[in-house]
Amino acid sequence: TVEEFGDETQFLRPTAEMTLTLPSTVENVISVGGYNSFINSFAEFSGNGRAYFKPDIVAPAVNIYTCKAGRGYDTYTGTSMAAPFVTGSCALLMQWGIVNGNDPFLYGQKIKAFLTRGAMRSENIQYPNARWGYGTLNMKNTMAILDDILK
Repeated sequence: TVEEFGDETQFLRPTAEMTLTLPSTVENVISVGGYNSFINSFAEFSGNGRAYFKPDIVAPAVNIYTCKAGRGYDTYTGTSMAAPFVTGSCALLMQWGIVNGNDPFLYGQKIKAFLTRGAMRSENIQYPNARWGYGTLNMKNTMAILDDILK
């Protein structure tokens, strides 16, 4: 909607189906979209990447209870709430792989591959797609995949 963007926001070929911008369109980054985990639906404010296989993964982005600036806690909504879920997951994977010695070469693209492989997918959606990427973040599945690799 118009209220969500400033007058300076413009797209080269405006379309509601292609709203991802740099750096999320770069191949070597993990692009994070948002969804409403309470009702398992795509968050309409999250970017779409029809021309790309992006976002890579989606994470909870609606009514996230977290600490607020200054002091205390509050509820926030936006893809900037989804990104920390994925960032923390990357840190946990690096702890498991590099620090704990399970995979000293577990960096960037490997982390992205494991996160997308472990993502939850709905049966009625074809993946990857412009809204859901490869699915919803699921660290339990991702760690199960890594455990299988170690066996």
